[in-house]
Amino acid sequence: MIVLTGGAGFIGSCFLKKLNDKGISDILVVDRLSDSTKWKNLIGKEFDDYTHKVTFRDNLHKGFYNNKIEAIIHFGACSATTEPDVDYLFDNNLSYTKELALYAVERNLPFIYASSAATYGDGALGYSDQIFDDLKPLNAYGMSKHLFDLWAIRKGIIDKIIGIKFFNVFGPNEYHKEGMTSMVYKSFHQVRDTAKVKLFRSYKENYKDGEQQRDFVYIKDAIEVLWNMFEKYTNKGIFNLGTGKARSWNDLAESVFKAMKKDIHIEYVNMPDNLINQYQYFTEADTNKLMTSDYAHNFLTLEESIDDYVNNHLDLEFPYF
Repeated sequence: MIVLTGGAGFIGSCFLKKLNDKGISDILVVDRLSDSTKWKNLIGKEFDDYTHKVTFRDNLHKGFYNNKIEAIIHFGACSATTEPDVDYLFDNNLSYTKELALYAVERNLPFIYASSAATYGDGALGYSDQIFDDLKPLNAYGMSKHLFDLWAIRKGIIDKIIGIKFFNVFGPNEYHKEGMTSMVYKSFHQVRDTAKVKLFRSYKENYKDGEQQRDFVYIKDAIEVLWNMFEKYTNKGIFNLGTGKARSWNDLAESVFKAMKKDIHIEYVNMPDNLINQYQYFTEADTNKLMTSDYAHNFLTLEESIDDYVNNHLDLEFPYF
């Protein structure tokens, strides 16, 4: 049995589909659905069972799953960069991940977990997945991920597991993330409803409005990399998962307009006060480690990715992947 935490979430549900496409359905989906709509991401998927993450953690401690688990794929984290409850973040993203990592390593099981590009902070030290000790995350979410990375390194188990520093992932099945949905998702709905896209103004002289840059990676590309990691499980350690090519918010918005065959109309608005001091103006994955590993992948361009997302998912009545 494969344990897939966060299996109803954005990345988790897309990976669940990939497992199904490969003929794998002996899967325990672990998540916390509460009153969200992400349960829809499970429609059409095949899996053995679903359990709430609190029940799963309790059962794990009781030995309920001993000799039943073959691998643990851990995407069940709180990914809200503005989450105010730091105790919750640290329990969910740090303590929970420690428990699962130790369980897997002690039993020699494959363990793949989600870290984040938020660990790099303002990027002053660059975005190399070989640098850890001196990183300074800008928010508690990034810190919770960073602390686990450091713990795994100092515990001496990082060479037995795989960690993934996701950059700006977008694509189908993200709809339930509300304020944390990608700007591609938001732009599509803004264009459809208002015929324009709103982007944040820049507060740094060396960046014009809308020219702040991110490493945007399409979920379908990310899933191919994840599948290679799961299937081969050869190279261990922490890997950046991004395209290695930063693009501007203007590029993103213009690509959405073009995919929707609409005239470009971008409006620049003030950034909320709570974001100004934790806003990343540039992110770009150093992909050397990934591209020289057994998991190397040829990524779609931003334009290709957005065109597929808009026309094959967002513009459909049933947009789930």
